[in-house]
Amino acid sequence: MSTDVLVIIGTGGMGLAVLRRSGAGRKVLLADFNETLLEHAVDTAVSEGYDVASQGVDVSSRNSVAALAATARELGRVTGVVHTAGLSPAQAPAEAIWKVDLYGVALVLEEFEKVIAPGGSGVVVSSMSAYMAGGNIPADALAELAAKPADDLLGLPFVTGIDHPGFAYSAAKRANQVRVQAASLRWGARGARVNSISPGVISTPMGQQELSSESGAQMRAMIEGSGTGRVGTPGDIANAAAFLLSADASFVTGVDLLVDGGVVAALDTGQRAKSAG
Repeated sequence: MSTDVLVIIGTGGMGLAVLRRSGAGRKVLLADFNETLLEHAVDTAVSEGYDVASQGVDVSSRNSVAALAATARELGRVTGVVHTAGLSPAQAPAEAIWKVDLYGVALVLEEFEKVIAPGGSGVVVSSMSAYMAGGNIPADALAELAAKPADDLLGLPFVTGIDHPGFAYSAAKRANQVRVQAASLRWGARGARVNSISPGVISTPMGQQELSSESGAQMRAMIEGSGTGRVGTPGDIANAAAFLLSADASFVTGVDLLVDGGVVAALDTGQRAKSAG
């Protein structure tokens, strides 16, 4: 019997939470650009009893992502792929964000489409910021972001014309959502599904860094005005990913699951109230 393989790209807070929530009984292939972080994640996972392999990956390199997909296929049936890796505006300039958050996601979708097993499922981590920036992306640019081959993305006029890290991040995350929609048809031809999750403010090292940045006060205000009034946990995202990976979501593909504690709902409600007034 072939082993079921779960690939987790990105071994930060969300990646490790996904491992703990969905990794039992599977061969888990952990991947990250940061070798030190990856080694620590593997040591932790093995000590907790998980069956783990690892491989370094640069998601902005097609050869690197293709090599990761090939390793996953050699390990067994690739039944799950969860892509959590990314850069935030507080971490990197716009050029790096485009390469990792836009091009990197596109590469993962294209390369793992080739190896995902029938009945398998993919999950891409987007962001609630995609809901805030979506209206600022022209329809023709969004269509190109959804449909152009990965290797053409970084040369698109819309991409080359944006050098603000915050808007690059939000636009890349919106592009992730529409690329997942488009990819769901190709993955479906293989008998597999793919969806995205848009987290709100999550208490990971990246999330804490954003809360400490110049936009931190605005983020705290959004949290306080939300329906839950709290910061999210990595476990909140892992629970959502577990559902999308499972047979319980067998009729769910090509969609985005917003897991933000109600921030976007509160913002939308406030905007409608102002319009009505």
